[in-house]
Amino acid sequence: MTDTKDLLLSRRSVPAFMLHEPGPDATQIETLLTAASRVPDHGKLTPWRFILVEGAARAKLAEAFARLHLAEGADPKKVEEDKKKLDAPLTVIVVSRAGPHVTIPEWEQVLSAGAVCMNLIVAAHALGFKANWLTGRPAYDRASMDLLGLAHEERIAGLIYIGSSDQVPPDRPRPPLDEIAVRWQG
Repeated sequence: MTDTKDLLLSRRSVPAFMLHEPGPDATQIETLLTAASRVPDHGKLTPWRFILVEGAARAKLAEAFARLHLAEGADPKKVEEDKKKLDAPLTVIVVSRAGPHVTIPEWEQVLSAGAVCMNLIVAAHALGFKANWLTGRPAYDRASMDLLGLAHEERIAGLIYIGSSDQVPPDRPRPPLDEIAVRWQG
């Protein structure tokens, strides 16, 4: 395993179309989902769940999304690019189940689902894989959500693509800390 500090300081997203076999095996997937689940969760609501897409289901989902999106008038070139993302050995769709609650703000539930996505990416990198957190059309298209079996109140927090890659993309510029951090003085 990679040292946590080094992992956090060096982690980068690898484009989904660059991910290939091998992907995580069943034991590694269990580890990934367990790590992803260990996030702050005010009220222990578990306001998220997972949909795993692997094996032959990848091509089936890619084709189903393509048919839907083309029927809705999407650009065919963009649809073909999106299909390639599902070539990644594993896609974990993190579904947010955030909703009204007597004492737990919905915003905190949404943040918990976001934390699940980030934990999943960090865990994938810690296990030696590469990953990318995307949303895209499926996260905002009701027909795509219906295809995945999401309830009306559920949303896609992220499609987390996981696999291997020989290529390391260049790091993007990061904001200088003095531009994004201040010390409150009272």
